[in-house]
Amino acid sequence: MKESKTTTQKLILGLQHVLAMFGATVLVPALTGLNTSITLFCAGVGTLIFHAVTKRKVPVFLGSSFAFMGGIIAIIGDSRMGDPDYLDKLAAVKGALIVAGLVYVVFSVIIKMVGYEKVNKILPPVVTGPIIIVIGLRLSSSGINNALFLDGAFSIKCMIVTIVVLATVIGFSVFAKGIFNLMPILFGIIAGFIVCTPLGFTNFDAVTNADWIAFTDKEIMKQVLCMPVFRPDAILALAPIALVTMIEHVGDITTNGAVVGQNFFKDPGVHRTMLGDGLATMFAGLVGGPANTTYGENTGVLAVTKNYDPSIIRIAACFAIVLGIFGKIGGVITSIPTPVSGAISIVLYGMISAVGARILINTRLNLGNSRNLMITALILVVGIGCDSIPVTETVTISGLAIAAVIGIVLALVLPEGVDCYLPEKGEK
Repeated sequence: MKESKTTTQKLILGLQHVLAMFGATVLVPALTGLNTSITLFCAGVGTLIFHAVTKRKVPVFLGSSFAFMGGIIAIIGDSRMGDPDYLDKLAAVKGALIVAGLVYVVFSVIIKMVGYEKVNKILPPVVTGPIIIVIGLRLSSSGINNALFLDGAFSIKCMIVTIVVLATVIGFSVFAKGIFNLMPILFGIIAGFIVCTPLGFTNFDAVTNADWIAFTDKEIMKQVLCMPVFRPDAILALAPIALVTMIEHVGDITTNGAVVGQNFFKDPGVHRTMLGDGLATMFAGLVGGPANTTYGENTGVLAVTKNYDPSIIRIAACFAIVLGIFGKIGGVITSIPTPVSGAISIVLYGMISAVGARILINTRLNLGNSRNLMITALILVVGIGCDSIPVTETVTISGLAIAAVIGIVLALVLPEGVDCYLPEKGEK
């Protein structure tokens, strides 16, 4: 019987998930002109919506989606809060994101009607394994850049910080016992803060400048209360992206299930996970946050800590809501030095790719088979080598989505031979 965690232990584990998702979640509003406090609030509430829809069984955190950034920037442009046309543009973004979330909802109904078995048929291990590897490796360059580079140039100081953080995470993950074994990410961040202080990387201006209660700011409330407008051009810029991110959603749920060791496609069902993702995005659109998506960073934390309790993710969601409401607390996490977050990302992104490799091994996929080899090779090269392909001036398709489509099509078209899978021990 698995030992239950105390409340304090659960709070610490939840905090680790917040620290893992924070950097990526707040980066999206920073680049698009949306508000950080609203974004954190939407991430927390969106995650709770997801868990309610998925029967509280899937340990997934929903944060800001990078896939929609290009479309949001195309609509908002250089406008920022305070500009006379900002709220009009924000209203268009809100309406378009609500429609994008609705696309998820529609497809969740279709999947419910046709059954998850058909979803599994078009996403066999020869497709899902390499796609999960690609998900981690596509993210890896940003982790390396943040960990080792300062203002575009390689930095010895950053390398020192990265080595200390990685050594701490590895040490606690491999050698620590009890509760300490469950907190390698948190201890890595603490060690990073300590070593960053004499190196001059720490800066707590974000804490000093932040309001205690973010939502007492009238400008923020104007964004929250701004009514959505359904402009056709904005909808065409954002809604089609949902067709791409749904493929990534399936990959993320597959990854999460592989880490946890459960088939979430069957229970509670991928139609429920997709519905939860869609409703969370619709809520974010209504309030003024970016689209939500399942976060690989938090799946990485699951893999490192080996604690898969979904209630831990809900605690993290409550933390995110608090961070959105209380500006000073969010300011502390914003102050995490970039080399520290970069070093943590190296571990988390690597864990995701390792899970993909584990799927190939556990399913005994035979990569000596020409069919399997070709499918795997094309997914890896296209998924990693192709950043994105523009469809219109405002819509692009990511290399990951293209690789997924190629893998799915080839897996359906190419015949599956008797030697596609290696025999079990003792079999001939």
